[in-house]
Amino acid sequence: MKRVMLNCCIRALKQPWLLLCLTTLLVTAPRNARAANFCVAVSGGFGPPALGETFVGEGFTSPTSGTCKPWAGIMKSNTTVVWTSTGAACLSNDGKLLTIVLQSTDPSFNGNGSVTDTIELCRVASNCPVSSFDYSSLSGFGGPAAQVTCTTKVTSIPSMHD
Repeated sequence: MKRVMLNCCIRALKQPWLLLCLTTLLVTAPRNARAANFCVAVSGGFGPPALGETFVGEGFTSPTSGTCKPWAGIMKSNTTVVWTSTGAACLSNDGKLLTIVLQSTDPSFNGNGSVTDTIELCRVASNCPVSSFDYSSLSGFGGPAAQVTCTTKVTSIPSMHD
């Protein structure tokens, strides 16, 4: 068995294209394995024509039914208004309702305080017990919520922001 493995390795080294391919796979595997972002638009989301906000869970994937997962990311309400958000998301036992509870802070915008958002998202449109909605502790925020495709417009974090 050892001899077969040794012969296989020697053959691979004699084929530069195969070695290059294997090296590329090994180097990029951790980057490719990273989960995508999870975005939730509230009141239409950030950016014209809507005047809402978008929450971005960095590398977040929905938990399995009856479990919870941590959430870390941002909430963007304007090009230069970027809040830091942390919390948790739980999926109901029947897999119909995803509840995300987040604390968001932006000292330049909201002082030393934080804002709490409780977002309820219907994962299955039919037979959902609630309407998808964000209940925010900050006046003027909150409203209808929906999972949306993440774009660089909402995931980018400028070096100068308030």
